Amino acid sequence: MLKTIKDLFDSFIQPTPSQTLAQREHALQLATAVLLVEVVRSESSMDEAERTTMVAALRSKFALTDDELERLLELAVTTSQTAYDYQRFTGSLNDHFTQDQKIRLVEAMWQVAYADAHIDANENHTISKVAGLLHVTHGEYIAAKLRAKEASQH
Repeated sequence: MLKTIKDLFDSFIQPTPSQTLAQREHALQLATAVLLVEVVRSESSMDEAERTTMVAALRSKFALTDDELERLLELAVTTSQTAYDYQRFTGSLNDHFTQDQKIRLVEAMWQVAYADAHIDANENHTISKVAGLLHVTHGEYIAAKLRAKEASQH
């Protein structure tokens, strides 16, 4: 369970070997949410379709209540606004996610991008960069993109 936004943020910003399993899980949740938010950050605002897609992606990955999901998304938006690179987020995910989980995250990022029926160059660049940092191969990246595109058309 998430205690407070500050606790979650602190557990992510100051990782220590003595972190509990729950604290590490919270850090992974935040890293995932921030990367999903990054897809739409270049736009002036997040539309309802993108927000709904992000919440669905987070819900499918983590067992969180609606309130926890809302707080996680709120923190992700705030954290995203102050992020200067993706490395601090992808590094944690590389350490704890399987290759399949990383591919599914890239697919979720594409689902968010397709949610508003418009892919712009910044969204494409962001997802491509994150996929590279997550060591997702080009073939895995393309397959994830195609699955997301197909899902958006249904």
